[in-house]
Amino acid sequence: MIRKLLIANRGEIACRIIKTARRLGVATVAVYSDADADALHVQLADEAIRLGPPPAKDSYLDADRVLAAARRTGADAIHPGYGFLSENAGFCRACEQAGIIFVGPPASAIEAMGSKSAAKRIMEEAGVPLVPGYHGENQQPALLQEHAREIGYPVLLKAAAGGGGKGMRRVDDPGEFHSALDAAKREAMNAFGDDLMLLERYVVSPRHVEIQVFCDQQGNGVYLFERDCSVQRRHQKVVEEAPAPGLTPELRDEMGQAALRAAHAIGYEGAGTVEFLLDADGSFYFMEMNTRLQVEHPVTEMISGQDLVAWQLAVAAGEPLPKRQEQLAIDGHAFEVRIYAEDPDNNFLPATGTLVRHRPPVDSESVRVDTGVQSGDEISVHYDPMIAKLICHGRNRREALAKLDRALGQYQIAGLRHNIDFLRRVINQQDFVAGRVTTHFIEDHESELLQAERALTALQCAGIAAYLHERERRDLRAAAPAEDPGSPWHCGDNWRSGLPARRRHNIDIHGRHVGLETEVVDGAVSWCCEALGEAGRGEIRLLPGSELALVDGRRMGFSCVDTAEGGAVFVGDCQVEFRVLPPDLGEAGQHAGGLEAPMNGTVIALLVEAGSAVEADQPLLVMEAMKMEHTLRAPSAGVVQQYLCAEGDLVDGGSLLIDFDSGEPA
Repeated sequence: MIRKLLIANRGEIACRIIKTARRLGVATVAVYSDADADALHVQLADEAIRLGPPPAKDSYLDADRVLAAARRTGADAIHPGYGFLSENAGFCRACEQAGIIFVGPPASAIEAMGSKSAAKRIMEEAGVPLVPGYHGENQQPALLQEHAREIGYPVLLKAAAGGGGKGMRRVDDPGEFHSALDAAKREAMNAFGDDLMLLERYVVSPRHVEIQVFCDQQGNGVYLFERDCSVQRRHQKVVEEAPAPGLTPELRDEMGQAALRAAHAIGYEGAGTVEFLLDADGSFYFMEMNTRLQVEHPVTEMISGQDLVAWQLAVAAGEPLPKRQEQLAIDGHAFEVRIYAEDPDNNFLPATGTLVRHRPPVDSESVRVDTGVQSGDEISVHYDPMIAKLICHGRNRREALAKLDRALGQYQIAGLRHNIDFLRRVINQQDFVAGRVTTHFIEDHESELLQAERALTALQCAGIAAYLHERERRDLRAAAPAEDPGSPWHCGDNWRSGLPARRRHNIDIHGRHVGLETEVVDGAVSWCCEALGEAGRGEIRLLPGSELALVDGRRMGFSCVDTAEGGAVFVGDCQVEFRVLPPDLGEAGQHAGGLEAPMNGTVIALLVEAGSAVEADQPLLVMEAMKMEHTLRAPSAGVVQQYLCAEGDLVDGGSLLIDFDSGEPA
């Protein structure tokens, strides 16, 4: 039995493990970096130990420090969560040598699946279907390109030690092969310290279907059905659901049995996921096995009624599996979406900053929020920008989808860009509702899913108008002189000696400038926005003492919060964050002739020499932030006059990195 558990992770998974351990009567120890000293997982745990400074390599990835924390606190087991040390065979072996239980598979199983090329060979021997490809050790670029020609384009370059889309590139044309190989190798080396690549035929319109497996130390194994994770961006999952739509019981069992063969072939123990590509004709191919708990495991818990973290702790303690295969059944349908700090309208650029408000929907039997953050926390450049996972369950797919849309409409986030509106467009898109998804879903519907990011609605305008009026009243009250607090000039009710005052406000909503006029009569705010045409006018009245408003006679929820440069408004199931601009913006804030860092990060490559003439859209500089590479490109043909940074520099978002001359006449 495990009595004290150290969680070698952070964020929502650390909080999730702590809550399960507490329910089972297991004491918990959190570890943290300086960036996470006040994090939610630290507050929840019974004890907490500092590991080091914010960079993961100096804290969460430092195996010696994690083991020292376990020894210091007397922990008899370590749960690695996912990411960081969860698939590190050396760390697993070090735990064994220290007499500490590693909540996961044996080191030999991690090693077997740690190399994608070695995993392919093992799967082939176990009779698990494989995509045609090259998995050899010879990495000569010419040889790899020859294998790509034999496989047939398009091909997929994949880091053998990788995961999560890192070190992965699709190549459609032989002329692109070497540049794609260089980029994939560089990203793989930065992420995993290993740039060994493998090649696979690129299945053009597949689905990503994965099987949850579980094995104990007695040799028993079960599969807990499948998850469809086809909706992805940059090979990172966006929406997951269980069971997979349209999968027959026969195909489900065939894939489940193949996944169990894969697990037994490497002597697996604990929770694992076998990922497959599912072709339109029902053929499926092994992609990889993740030797850990997956981010999307809650949807499996929702449809199976099982607590997979509790299963992990039981199996790690030597107990047999809690259920046999015939005792497991699917109950209803579940979805999970990942709430990220990112800008979907700007190539999903990660966002950093203060989470001014984080107000998720209330947990219930059918709605669950897994998060590791709370209002006031910082989303930093050091870690993945995921804010939370929202999971919803229903009796069927349609009901689960309706609950998910409603819960997303209730979710309130302010202070930085996020993807909630984007997620709502995804799950309401006609093909998604019908279950017609592939791994290219977002690309195929890009104009429909992303362009709407700039849309402005009457409800948003009404909310902004109410916020601006309330802010003015608050400021006037605060400015009232102590010797004359009843002065009508500071009452904040829009009193004037003549006609009601009409205000014009300049608003910036994610780069779009909008003029909004407001007028207050008897406490009701009338607004007008020419940008919306005939529909661009209305009235909103806030109801005192509650978070409610009457919007053109409709009663609905309303709340607002100040942000660093403006405010955020939540009205009904609609939200908008905005900046209040000065009356004459002019050219303020524009950097003529320069390229700025899109966010905080590290400069990892300068791609051309200073003084070089370049073409429009030519890559100039590569940054790394939040475990992803971001390329700055030439905005037009011109000359790179000079770099204002060097490789290895840590730079702030908005700082000038390149002095660029477009060559255009003044």
